[in-house]
Amino acid sequence: MSEARYRRIADDIRRRIAAGDWQPGQSLPSRTELAAAYGVHPQTMRLAYALLRRSGVLEGEERRRVYVAHPPAMRTLTDADAPWPFSSETTDTRPRAATEELAERLGIHVGAPLHHEAIECLDPGGRSAMLVSAWWRGQRQKHAAYTAELGAVALNVDQAHALGLLVDTLAYRVVRTRFDLHGRPLETADLILPMDRWLIRLAPTQQ
Repeated sequence: MSEARYRRIADDIRRRIAAGDWQPGQSLPSRTELAAAYGVHPQTMRLAYALLRRSGVLEGEERRRVYVAHPPAMRTLTDADAPWPFSSETTDTRPRAATEELAERLGIHVGAPLHHEAIECLDPGGRSAMLVSAWWRGQRQKHAAYTAELGAVALNVDQAHALGLLVDTLAYRVVRTRFDLHGRPLETADLILPMDRWLIRLAPTQQ
């Protein structure tokens, strides 16, 4: 069975929920019924439902009917450098070579080796609330100041699946760069925040 098949079905169910085919709190058809509608084995639908439950799109126990989850609580980001107050999971620590953008942000040459850390920040209900990817050179150091720049980005496949959203959905992107006492960049990070879960009220940047 192709892994892509159940992920495509999960994406289509997300799309149909976003289009209003099913409302928050409304039960979805059984796995057997939807498997017949999509022309796949019930096991494929079980995997699609499990993925949607993990990402917070659906709620309900595996052997019972599932229903559309209510939208997560809205949060407000005021300090892009504040520690995350709930649980989180580190999903990737593979080193990276500096891209042109990262080299400019860190004041280094393109291709320089960088440490990398990707973290999924979870809300109290266990849903993914924010994705953070950070890059730095050498040993991680304490910083004296930071800047934060707000923009938007279309979610890629991995980001969309982690956040339980459709690929290419627009999300906030906060670029945070940390500096030492002399104003030299120590670390840079991308904070990806779903627009349906966050308001952004950043204080003036500092350096």
